[in-house]
Amino acid sequence: MRTTPPDSPTARRRRRRIAFAATATAALLITGLTTAAHAQAADPSTSKVTWTRSCALPRHQGEMACNALRVTGGRTAFQQQHGISAKAAETSSPSGYGPSDLRSAYGLTSAAANNGSGHTIAIVDAYDDPNAESDLAAYRSHYGLPACTTANGCFKKVSQTGSTTALPTGDSGWAGEISLDLDMASAICPNCHITLVEAKSASMANLGTAVNEAVALGAQYVSNSYGGGESSSDTSYDSAYFDHPGVAITASAGDEGYGAEYPAASKYVTAVGGTRLSTSSTTRGWTESVWRTSSTEGTGSGCSAYDTKPAWQTDTGCAKRMIADVSAVADPATGVSVYDTYGADGQGWATYGGTSASAPIIASVYALAGTPSAGSYPAGFPYVNISALNDVTSGSNGSCTTGYFCTARTGYDGPTGLGTPEGLGAFTG
Repeated sequence: MRTTPPDSPTARRRRRRIAFAATATAALLITGLTTAAHAQAADPSTSKVTWTRSCALPRHQGEMACNALRVTGGRTAFQQQHGISAKAAETSSPSGYGPSDLRSAYGLTSAAANNGSGHTIAIVDAYDDPNAESDLAAYRSHYGLPACTTANGCFKKVSQTGSTTALPTGDSGWAGEISLDLDMASAICPNCHITLVEAKSASMANLGTAVNEAVALGAQYVSNSYGGGESSSDTSYDSAYFDHPGVAITASAGDEGYGAEYPAASKYVTAVGGTRLSTSSTTRGWTESVWRTSSTEGTGSGCSAYDTKPAWQTDTGCAKRMIADVSAVADPATGVSVYDTYGADGQGWATYGGTSASAPIIASVYALAGTPSAGSYPAGFPYVNISALNDVTSGSNGSCTTGYFCTARTGYDGPTGLGTPEGLGAFTG
C-alpha cells in the first residue's frame, strides 16, 4: 500500500492523475478515442502548439506511463524558424528539431561523427512496435545517418526475456514512444548499436525485467522514458532492477510539472528533466529555460519520499533523493522530429516532446562519452564535471515551499538538475 503523505507533491500528482483519468474515461465512452485530450487548447493557425499524450495514464498501482507527447497542431519552434506554415498534423516532412539541431545545441557535432562505434544503447519500453525497424530506417535515411538494421547487426528487437520472436502485443501509443526513443538515440549517437527491449506490459515489474535483460545482453547505456507515482516498493525495485554498476541508466523526470516520480527517483539512475530549447544570438546559438506549459504540464522534479540520497548529491534542502540530475529538450513546442507509422497515432512524420525525448538524448550522450568505469554509478559523473554543462537559470515547473525544488537558479535546481550537455565532459568517469 502506498504511504505517500497526503499533502506531498507525489500525492498531489496522483490526485491530478486520478482526476485526469476520470475525465479521459468519460471522453472515451463518448468519442471512442484511445489517447488523452489535447494538453493545450489553441487555434492551429496561431503559433500555439497543441499535443496529446501518447500513452494511457496508469490505472493500477505499479503501472507506468510513457512520457511522450505528440504534437497535433500549431507551429513548433522548428516550423517558425524555417517559415513553415501551421498545420493540424504535419506528416509528410519533419516539423521538429533534427539531429543537426540537437548536436549543435549540445556541443556534440564532432563527437556524433566520430564516437560511439562498438557501443550499444538499450531502449526499454512496453508492448511491441511492429514497425520499429522500418520506421527507424526511414528516419535515419531522411537525415543521412548510417543504416541500423537487424541484417547489419546494428539493430536488435527482443522481448523482456530476450526472445526475438515471442514479442508482446502491439500498442499504438507506446509505438510512438518507441519511435521517439529510437530516433533520439540515432540523432545523438548514429554510430551506436541499438537494442530495443519490449516489456509485455507497462508494469514496473515487467519494465524492470526488461532493464535487467538489456544489461544481460551487454548494453552499457539504458534509456527508460516512463514513470509513475512513488511508492514504498521503490527501494525494492531499486535493488531488483536498477543497481547495475558500470551501466549508465537514464529515466524521465515526468511530464506533469512539479512532483517526484519513479524510476527517476531511483538513486541508481540519471534522472533527466526537460527544457524549452530555442535558437538565440548568443555564442552558443541556443538558449534554454525550464519547460512548463501549465500547473499540470511541464518537467517533473522534487524530493523523493522514499529513496535515499546518493553520495554525489549535496543539495541541503532535500534529505532524500532529489530529481533531476541533468536535462535536455522536452517542451513539445520546441520538440523533435519523429517518424512513426504504426497504429492510429502513426501517420508518418510528427513532432514529439516530453521527458521521453530528453532521457534517450542523455543516454546517448553517455554512449558518446565512452564506457563507464567498472563499478561506477554514472549518475554521479555530472556532479564531478559541472563546468561541462549549460546551466539553465530561468523558469519554474510549479509551486513549492523550497524554491530550488521547482525553480531554476544558478547551479543545481530540481527542474533542470545541473544543466544540459555542452560536449561530453560531464558524462565521463
